[in-house]
Amino acid sequence: MESDMSNVSRTGKEEINNATSPTTFGKSVESQAQIADAAAQASPDVGGEMLNIYRLEPIAAPDDPRWENSPGHGIIVVAARTPGDARIVAAARELDFMEVDAAPAEDVTTVNASAFRDDKLYTVIEIDRDRRDVKRGVVEGVISVDTIRPVQED
Repeated sequence: MESDMSNVSRTGKEEINNATSPTTFGKSVESQAQIADAAAQASPDVGGEMLNIYRLEPIAAPDDPRWENSPGHGIIVVAARTPGDARIVAAARELDFMEVDAAPAEDVTTVNASAFRDDKLYTVIEIDRDRRDVKRGVVEGVISVDTIRPVQED
């Protein structure tokens, strides 16, 4: 038996599988573009991080049962890297269970239960792009911190 670190086992008489592919890491067009983008953003000549502006809008009906677990905050505008990052930026402003006397729903944090992360509750619309004059975060709107309810009254 070879002494490589692979966890692939051989059964039968087929050719040995070493769990590698013939592709070469970093050689695809997408990888090359990402490497070039990262180098450009890391350049000392760059003023600030290139960000886009996104508007998060509630799209579910007010009586949708999903709002019971994830209260909405109205329309929020954020500066973020991508639409997914816009959801993360907005959700990060909500109060997390670890900061109050409450129990987590499914994880060690309640950030995953945020209405901003549910595409059935909020949609993300790009309203501006390639901005260096803003910092990553909430640009407009108010995100309430009363999204977590304590498990027992004081």
